[in-house]
Amino acid sequence: MTVGRGGLAGRVSGERTRRKIPEATVARLPVYFRVLLASVEHNTTTISSDRLAELAGVNAAKVRKDLSYLGSYGTRGVGYDVEFLLYQISQELGLTNDWAVAIVGIGNLGQALANYGGFSARGFRIAALLDSDPAKVGKLVADRPIEHLDELDRIVRERAVAIAVLAVPAPASQSVADRLVRAGITSILNFAPTVLSVPAEVLVRDVDLAIELQILSFYRRRRLDNGASTTNGASTTNGASTTNGAATSVSVSVSVEAAG
Repeated sequence: MTVGRGGLAGRVSGERTRRKIPEATVARLPVYFRVLLASVEHNTTTISSDRLAELAGVNAAKVRKDLSYLGSYGTRGVGYDVEFLLYQISQELGLTNDWAVAIVGIGNLGQALANYGGFSARGFRIAALLDSDPAKVGKLVADRPIEHLDELDRIVRERAVAIAVLAVPAPASQSVADRLVRAGITSILNFAPTVLSVPAEVLVRDVDLAIELQILSFYRRRRLDNGASTTNGASTTNGASTTNGAATSVSVSVSVEAAG
């Protein structure tokens, strides 16, 4: 689906309320976006706040409050126009920019990310796969050749790479991050289980799977301690880690947020 066709852009420019959006709301917008994309695939044209809340795992009042920051209030008795709401969220998250992404570190995780087919629908284009292992260079992953990390500067410049996904082992993560910063990358999604030291203008989002599992373990233990019965329904919690003062809420599906 192409988001933002027809007269939607004009409607957004005329209706969007320019207010500061809380970080908690920003963390939920990609979840709403995913739900709305699935709704489009099922030919749904409108959606109520109650239904959107149910599918997103939050309450309806929170959905309405979150969407009000975009200047979208829906229509009483009808709900929200799905395509228009998709466009609004796309604009706010920067997903209409077709961000060029480089994945650095093509081990098991890097290959899994490269093979993930959901990036393009969310405004991300894999522009390069990079690794420092000569044995991997030239091999194809998801029909893309792995290129040597030494080509980083040229690739960033020629392909206008905006975001780097760092999927290297922890001991190498800081040195690779330094190279990314020198090449002009100011947005990094870091899968290495380590805290990176970067200049203030560089935005880093950390995805530490071990931390997310530990958070799930905490809440599961609490439920067991309280004698709560468990079912197949998942209790969702947002574990927040901070990098450069920014709260990070991670949904591992794999889901990647835009970093402008």
